[in-house]
Amino acid sequence: MTYVPPLADTRFALHEVIGAEPSLRSAGIDIDRETIDEVLEGIAGLAAAEIAPLNAKGDAEGVTWTPEGVRTPAGFKAAYDKYAAGGWPGIDALEEHGGGGMPHLLGMVVKEMIAGANPSWALYTSLSAGVYRCLNANASDEVKDTYLTRLASGQWTGTMCLTEPHCGTDLGMLTTRAVPNDDGTWSITGTKIFISSGDHDLTDNIVHLVLARVPDAPSGVRGISLFVVPRQQVLEDGSVGGSNGVTCDGVESKMGLHGSATCTMRFEGAVGRLVGEVNRGLPAMFVMMNGARVGTGTMALGISEASAQASLGYARERLQSKAPGALRDPSLPADPILHQPDVRRMLLTQQAWIGGARMFLYWLALQTDVRRASADTAAIERADELLALLTPIAKAFVTDRGVDVTSLGMQIHGGAGYITETGVEQHLRDARVLPIYEGTNGVQAHDLLGRKVVGDGGARLKLLTETIQTFADGLTSPELTPFAEGLRTVGHQVDEATTELLAEVPQDELRLGTSAVAYQELVGHYVIAWFWAQAAAVVVGLGDAASPTQRRQLALARFYFDTLLPATDSLLARTQTSPQVLMDPAALPTTTTKER
Repeated sequence: MTYVPPLADTRFALHEVIGAEPSLRSAGIDIDRETIDEVLEGIAGLAAAEIAPLNAKGDAEGVTWTPEGVRTPAGFKAAYDKYAAGGWPGIDALEEHGGGGMPHLLGMVVKEMIAGANPSWALYTSLSAGVYRCLNANASDEVKDTYLTRLASGQWTGTMCLTEPHCGTDLGMLTTRAVPNDDGTWSITGTKIFISSGDHDLTDNIVHLVLARVPDAPSGVRGISLFVVPRQQVLEDGSVGGSNGVTCDGVESKMGLHGSATCTMRFEGAVGRLVGEVNRGLPAMFVMMNGARVGTGTMALGISEASAQASLGYARERLQSKAPGALRDPSLPADPILHQPDVRRMLLTQQAWIGGARMFLYWLALQTDVRRASADTAAIERADELLALLTPIAKAFVTDRGVDVTSLGMQIHGGAGYITETGVEQHLRDARVLPIYEGTNGVQAHDLLGRKVVGDGGARLKLLTETIQTFADGLTSPELTPFAEGLRTVGHQVDEATTELLAEVPQDELRLGTSAVAYQELVGHYVIAWFWAQAAAVVVGLGDAASPTQRRQLALARFYFDTLLPATDSLLARTQTSPQVLMDPAALPTTTTKER
């Protein structure tokens, strides 16, 4: 298994489609293209040389649990030490905390490349930035002084502890308790499960953000508070002391991501500090959760890229059957499967989903930078509204496509893909959990339709559709007409579905659940189409000066509009399916398997 950071495609998305340098400068962030490219080259070198070679090895070895703690696969700690020494954990943290002060956009590119190189290894780093942002936004100065510089440097890593054995997404049912101590700290007791990187040997301390209930808290989500709880005691001078009552009781045996420790964490009178206000823990945690959702989409992008690279390499080398027509080479007993139309369909599908997701996720990260740094109130409000609307798409639509891409990777390899020797089945195993992480994709679809569209009467959605429509109206070149027409067609479909659902969802609580996933897919296709149309416009504008890399982007844009975007016809129909048909009690067996 190898991974080559896709620098040409990354630069195209950053510089030519979303215009990273001028966009960041207009938001008040002083950065130039040379600096951006230096960051790309730096993380690409580390990802390829140090992190990627550990991927298959880590999958085979897995993590080891002992009563003393979790041991990561061989080589993981050495790679982490180099990662931390290079300043990568805090590349987008504030300089006052020892961070690099870079845009969040570049932090996302770093996450994509290390996820493509080794997603299990990347998970040990992925939540630390979210913990940093959550504490910086909500914690007291004392807590910030204790934790932020250590998180930014990578000296400590972080986690979020939400799920409990009896409740997953329904956080209103959690029972972990927080009892006040006389010194202003809190004593945390309870069990959390499925905690990514809950324990490991990469750093000497781990910072857990824990949701818990204080005495006499209201029931449900309104009675949840947030606490920062270190694995080891933090002494007055900031050094690490003994155990803080935080224990890893075991790690899960999983389908994929074998090199990542998914832990059951037990808190027994663990000393923590309140983050934000009592009973206001969930809003504080959402600073981290929303970032983690976009981060999950970014991980899907990285894994998808690795799968597509393996697929393309195999298709070029594998000789099997004669190619059709002029592609046939009479001197060979068989031709590369790359020349078979169905194999090309799969390869191009991989490339189209990856390229579209990359442009979309980079642009979404740019909105975070606008919201953080801009002095333009209107720009901040616009960025905030678009982030709220499209975060569910970044999580759900992109991770579903990640499963599609990695499954196609196995299919392209044929029988060789189903065995472990080639390594491509690992990509599918690693990607499959992503639609479950950070709120399942069904939950994300409900959030999009119920809260983000019906919840505001379609105002945010209208902001998006008007933006895309304005762009489509500007595509006046004959070569761009198919893209303009495609955007208008899908825009009308989105408008039709939205109008109907705005009218019916408030009247029928079943309609939300019946239509949400199809609606999310419809909007996802629309957004990716918008970015491929932007890419096409860039390349057409270059004319004969376009490079081979740029012309490839135009070819992929045409493929997306021609082959993948027509799926919106069926998605529109699925948004209109009947709740009564779906919920018909006769459709499922009424007896157990044993009774049958």
